[in-house]
Amino acid sequence: MSKQMGSWMRNVACMLLVAAFAMTSVSVLAKDENKTRYPNASRHEPKSDLSSPSDQKALQAAIDAVNGGDEAKAQENAQKVIDSSKSKYAKGIGYQVLANVKFNAQDYKGAIETYQKLIELNSVPNDAYFDAMYNIAAAYIADGEYQKALDELKTWRAEGKRETAESYALEGNAYYRLQKYPEAITAIKKALSMTNEPKDSWNQLLMASYAESGQAGQASGVIEEQLKKDPNDKAVVHNAIVVYTQNNENDKALALLDQERSKGLLTDEKDYVSAAKFYASIGQNSDKPAVAAKGGDVLAEGFSKGVVKASAENYKLMGDAYMIGQQEDKALAAYGKASPLASNGDIDLTRAQILGSQTNWAEAKSLAEKAVARGVSKPGKAYLLLGKLSLGAKDTAGAKAAFEKAKGDAETRSDAENELAKMRGGKH
Repeated sequence: MSKQMGSWMRNVACMLLVAAFAMTSVSVLAKDENKTRYPNASRHEPKSDLSSPSDQKALQAAIDAVNGGDEAKAQENAQKVIDSSKSKYAKGIGYQVLANVKFNAQDYKGAIETYQKLIELNSVPNDAYFDAMYNIAAAYIADGEYQKALDELKTWRAEGKRETAESYALEGNAYYRLQKYPEAITAIKKALSMTNEPKDSWNQLLMASYAESGQAGQASGVIEEQLKKDPNDKAVVHNAIVVYTQNNENDKALALLDQERSKGLLTDEKDYVSAAKFYASIGQNSDKPAVAAKGGDVLAEGFSKGVVKASAENYKLMGDAYMIGQQEDKALAAYGKASPLASNGDIDLTRAQILGSQTNWAEAKSLAEKAVARGVSKPGKAYLLLGKLSLGAKDTAGAKAAFEKAKGDAETRSDAENELAKMRGGKH
């Protein structure tokens, strides 16, 4: 599996978690029996013992604070009710508010513990009770406890007698994290069958599960359905390019990349860099190396518009794309712009290697010396190259000195010794 695909799929799971978990807004002082979310629940709903006006006031203050985004005030009022109220109902709603606040603060363990206290107290209406159970499942996923999330969802369905598209999406997420891809596929397909407005992240998870289970062709089918619905959605187009590239459907991937440019879907630096990487990758891994140069052209466009920032990484990518696309002069120009922005001499060494292949010995040798002086990530290889370039420039003494340096590196010792032996007439 490609690094691009792996990275994309890891991001999918994170996106799904956000999409699948939507905290239910708290409403506790009024209840419409006709709008309960759990009309068939097996649990007998307890009667409220809330009678104290001060409890009602504190609960309402906590709820208003949650809805107003003041979580510190919500926590303060909820804790006050939990600590002082004699009403089990009031305490239960206090736990609900407090648990929601903890979840929003990414204190997932604290949220789970507090929701469990609400459930153990067994004093709130079914909506609050079973929503807490569902939220525990979501918190377990956020905390990396995927099997516990599945167990909680199973209990929620069995006792709450409720099935939703979102719950199956959450189940699919848990199975995906557990690398149980067939189960993930079944769950997410169930989610998709239950709504006319599925979240995009569900289809992304389905594609990722197909790809991980060796069914890349199925992933292509899913993405093509999404493209038909909205061919100008940047996220869908990007995901389609990933899927097509992974499935070696390079012609389809290239067609979409070209459409991205022509339709103006490349709008920020991330878009331009991503497109350049795809062009370069396809050129490098197919029988069409020339298409990689389009990656360099894309970045040139981004630079000219001021969308892509001048950086060593971006100019190096531009140079790499042109090199794969067999346009050495453009590659050298790009690497030349990257060089002063780079932290070491690696890019200068690449330039030296290209110039050496063009027998431009003097300039190549000078650049290799500059690279070594700046420091490089692989000194042995740098000295080995410098030695060869020095020979080309007819600097025998410089070549010998460079090969001696390369001999001191275990990675290049053998090659350096062979070069020195050649200089001695083939004698070791």
